[in-house]
Amino acid sequence: MLGSGFIEFELEYSETKNLSVGDVVRSGVISVAGHVWRIYCYPHGNKKANKGIYLSLYLRLVSKAKNVTAIFEASIRRSRGRGHVKRCTKVYPPNGVRSQSRGWHEFVRRSILEYGNYVKDGRVTFLCGITVLRDSSIAVPASDIQSHLDSSIAVPASDIQNHLGSLLDCSDGADVSFCVNGQTFHAHRAILAAQSPVFKAELFGPMAEGTMARITLHEIEPLVFRTLLRFVYTDSLPADRELGDSCTDMIKHLLAAADRYALDRLKLVCAQKLWETVSIDTVADALSCADVYSCQELRSRCIDFVMEEKNFKKTVLTESFMTLMQNFPSILAELRAKVGA
Repeated sequence: MLGSGFIEFELEYSETKNLSVGDVVRSGVISVAGHVWRIYCYPHGNKKANKGIYLSLYLRLVSKAKNVTAIFEASIRRSRGRGHVKRCTKVYPPNGVRSQSRGWHEFVRRSILEYGNYVKDGRVTFLCGITVLRDSSIAVPASDIQSHLDSSIAVPASDIQNHLGSLLDCSDGADVSFCVNGQTFHAHRAILAAQSPVFKAELFGPMAEGTMARITLHEIEPLVFRTLLRFVYTDSLPADRELGDSCTDMIKHLLAAADRYALDRLKLVCAQKLWETVSIDTVADALSCADVYSCQELRSRCIDFVMEEKNFKKTVLTESFMTLMQNFPSILAELRAKVGA
């Protein structure tokens, strides 16, 4: 090995929303083994076939060199909790053929970045390692390169969600319970408080709930609260078939509960599920939920949907949309402004 280096590449992810497929963001330069490198990131991918679904990531040799072989590794730091989205390895250049860059066309889905705790303060942090194995004057056998690749220590994926989920199921160490429409749910104050500022204020603040071992909740259904607790402990939702006869209605109730307890990630997960079902007939309902529960991401997408030429005339003539306009004047004013513009 001739040398290695490491770079933390911060992508201003919030500023990439308006970029197109093929638009690139470059890292600063890094010098490794006498060569200069950059990380090239395509926030919406660099292949039209990706349709903007995937982020692409590459290592590029900036300085001039005839024969350089390096190992490129990359992962993404979580904004909350431990773990990375993936740990990858690529040999530069591919198969011994001289190439400008080497990396992944489909490094990660944008949806995973947005809903998987990888965006912090509008930024995504890539952790990139470069190990130079050969330059123009020193050759390294291919077997040595493969040996280096094979010598990595395999680290299993984190299973902390399973452990916390089991803790919720068995109630070991539970120190608070909730009564919801006659059903009792046992939980742990510290876990709830760590995930929700509302739970933290209620369970550790001066409110009466702070000294109560049993709390009665109103205006929330048992299945909704059970699903919310499961998300707090495991950061995931059950399969749609487990959410009741009407999955969409359940998601609306869950969105309301997420807003009530300031669970921002759960709000976005619910918003994404509602957005996936938006149509001419359902967009008004989704817009009303977005407005009531302060979900700007869903609201913006629904308004853009309405403003599309192929949807506008059909949507505004539906009975549900006419009712929406009467009950939500702010939405009507925004639509009028967009039409005027």
